Amino acid sequence: MIPDRNSPLPLWAQVLSDLRARLARGEFTGRFPGDEELRKAYGVSRHTVREAVRRLQAEGVIERGRGRGTFVTGALIEQPLGALYSLFRSVEAQGYVQRSVVRHLEERRDEEAAKVLGLAPDEPLVYLERLRLADDQPIVLDCSWLPATLARPLLKADFTRTALYHELQAQCGVWPDAGWERLRPVLPTAEQRDLLGLAARTPALAIERRATSQGTPVEWRHGLVRADRFSYVARWASQDRGAGFEPAGGQ
Repeated sequence: MIPDRNSPLPLWAQVLSDLRARLARGEFTGRFPGDEELRKAYGVSRHTVREAVRRLQAEGVIERGRGRGTFVTGALIEQPLGALYSLFRSVEAQGYVQRSVVRHLEERRDEEAAKVLGLAPDEPLVYLERLRLADDQPIVLDCSWLPATLARPLLKADFTRTALYHELQAQCGVWPDAGWERLRPVLPTAEQRDLLGLAARTPALAIERRATSQGTPVEWRHGLVRADRFSYVARWASQDRGAGFEPAGGQ
């Protein structure tokens, strides 16, 4: 990829975006290219390359050592957009061992969660809070709310090495089949930084999801994802004209 000098995005931001995509594809295994290699590959100045690399280093994706060069500290975990996915299966499918530290699994009442789920304010809910780990490294702080009338059997489940939706189907006979998800950058609190192993002023991704089953809300999830460990990807295939696309030359 050669950066577009007519783009409103700074050159370093374009290089950074491409490097993140290449990291997500597993292009760099172990050793990361040096500044001179990247300068020649992208056709930009050394200052531009150093700014992009500096930001990867600040995110914890790469590590530099005197006399050792630059190395990738951890591959990015790829997650799909526009699909109801299982984090557990995504992490394990990419070669990591996924484990959860269950911080809370109990019945609670919460007006905000009940409202999102379309329930009465005092409706009992099952609350599950997990710190998700990949190869014993914290990657996600996950909080899920579910109607207690359907999810009470989950209170006896062991979520150390299993997926919520798997248990929801096995224990409650319910499988989410639709929903929506929102992502936005945030600065974590001190407690959240400690749990996720983030340095001060390091951003994370806040994720909110509402899942439904046959039109009925069954889960409201909110949490924080380490932005330096995840790459969110949207894929699409060729579309017919009925999908709102015009052939070449269309108005």
